[in-house]
Amino acid sequence: GEKEDRMEIESTQPYFFGDIGCWSERTEVHKAASQGQVSQLQNLIQSGASVNVVAVDSITPLHEACLHGQVQCVRMLLDAGAQVDARNVDGSTPLCDACSAGSLECVRLLLEHGAKANPALTSRTASPLHEACMGGKSDCVKLLVAMGAGLEAYDLYHGTPLHVACVNEHIDCVKVLLNAGAKVNSTRLHETPLHHAAKNMQVDMIEILVEFGANLYARDQHDRRPVDYTVPGSPSAVCLRFYETTPMSLQQLSRLAVRNQLGTRALKVIGQLEIPKLIISYLCYQ
Repeated sequence: GEKEDRMEIESTQPYFFGDIGCWSERTEVHKAASQGQVSQLQNLIQSGASVNVVAVDSITPLHEACLHGQVQCVRMLLDAGAQVDARNVDGSTPLCDACSAGSLECVRLLLEHGAKANPALTSRTASPLHEACMGGKSDCVKLLVAMGAGLEAYDLYHGTPLHVACVNEHIDCVKVLLNAGAKVNSTRLHETPLHHAAKNMQVDMIEILVEFGANLYARDQHDRRPVDYTVPGSPSAVCLRFYETTPMSLQQLSRLAVRNQLGTRALKVIGQLEIPKLIISYLCYQ
């Protein structure tokens, strides 16, 4: 609502009006942070340089250090009081940059220092989880999901994180997201993750999506099903046709029913059930 919008504007104001530091071109602090010059950065901080100084496009030294995966510099900046969720001109926080760089250590440090796993997004910002899925870093994806990153965060250009992982053919990320309870049939312009897997001719991806309940008959904005994007007789076409003609086993259907019922709580709840280990690992798709 309006109140939230106002709060959002107020919380981003400091970055635009320079309360955190003066506007400037890229400073020595920015350079040291991005290049990982630890002792240089330490000297600058000790001699009183501001760690929150903002350069062009509202980029802080912490943004730069994260974008280049400079773990020691990130730690030093945070210890010196760098704003953990500072936003650049596009609305990206340092966590977005660390995810985009695929630096698990930087991501972990930021989260430990209270970075939001779900910063409010502008139309120009991809969420940290989208960024991690783009880069295919499944360990970053795991950590973000554990910290409550929104599985259904929607991006105008990319759809959900699951779409991003499928488009970029990162099957490990796809597994993490689906196991965490991401919606397998989420759509962007009526296009589902299975459409992407079919277009990319990724048989493994098709199999895991279908196992998690992907709809074989979903139609996109061009009224086409996933199989319509495959070359007849190719492995991915054969795979999709097989699933069309072969119903799921009762065992698979039961697993889906349990998972759908539990949603994002599935892994936690299933792990606590007093049932044979074999069934637990089946329900966890292991």
